[in-house]
Amino acid sequence: MIRQVLAVFLDPRMQRTLLLQAAEHISLSLSAVVLAVLVAVPLGVWLTRREQLAEPVMATFGLLQTIPSVALLAFMIPLLGIGREPALAALFLYALMPILRSTYTGIKQVDDAILEAGRGMGMTSRQLLFLVEMPIALRVILSGIRVSTVLIIGWATLAAFVGGGGLGNTIMSGFAMVSPGQILAGGIPVTLLALLADYLLGRLERVVTPRSLRA
Repeated sequence: MIRQVLAVFLDPRMQRTLLLQAAEHISLSLSAVVLAVLVAVPLGVWLTRREQLAEPVMATFGLLQTIPSVALLAFMIPLLGIGREPALAALFLYALMPILRSTYTGIKQVDDAILEAGRGMGMTSRQLLFLVEMPIALRVILSGIRVSTVLIIGWATLAAFVGGGGLGNTIMSGFAMVSPGQILAGGIPVTLLALLADYLLGRLERVVTPRSLRA
């Protein structure tokens, strides 16, 4: 099997194919996570101000996580057709929950005494949010983005089922040809991308965390 994998990796034509698919995979995953951040972070902040709605909204988004990924992709086809769009929509929905939960949790964990001190200094609600709550909660929010990104990189292989591109195409071809070497040739880069994303976001999480809170 190792020889088969090496044969695929050393094939110049497959090298070009894998590089192109890796670029598609990164673009698709990154687009889904960025869109999820743009929606989930403001929504998470808003839910901290509307606590009575927090659990119903969380439960609704949590329900999306229980839908099998292939089924969710199938639901998207009648709405968005075949290609990148249904894959991006499905991945966006899967990426929301970890970021939404971490944003809500991070903001709620800010010490009330700190908020009271800010109000005592005459800070407005907007100033408290951007100058106090968000900086303190940033580490928790980034941890949710980190989890979401790693999961989405793995799930993005399923985009191949709807013609969304990415490294899933090589994996599917390997299944069709009953070629373990080709399956691994598509799966190994996905694993490496997930590990790289986890490492880089972990470093970023550490950089934005004040030294006093790193312990």
